[in-house]
Amino acid sequence: MAKKLNVTPLHDRVIVKPAAAEEKTAGGIIIPDTAKEKPQRGTIVAAGAGKKDDPMTVKTGDTVLYGKYAGTEIQIEGQDLLIMRESDILAII
Repeated sequence: MAKKLNVTPLHDRVIVKPAAAEEKTAGGIIIPDTAKEKPQRGTIVAAGAGKKDDPMTVKTGDTVLYGKYAGTEIQIEGQDLLIMRESDILAII
């Protein structure tokens, strides 16, 4: 996160940078691109202000776990990111 994004999500939405997919298994076997799973962990790059009666519990810089198919894939300033609702986040690590 060298620079701040020029995009601010609205209400209860967050922008997450997914972690890199695993390249090798614990035993040292290299995983081909076709067999890699989508990462379910990432870092919050930007967060909205929350809803009127429901403030945000996550903030920029938090590492979070989210559902396998949560969010919408977007590309901002050459980075592959996800935009999702705060309710799609399962845990803060």
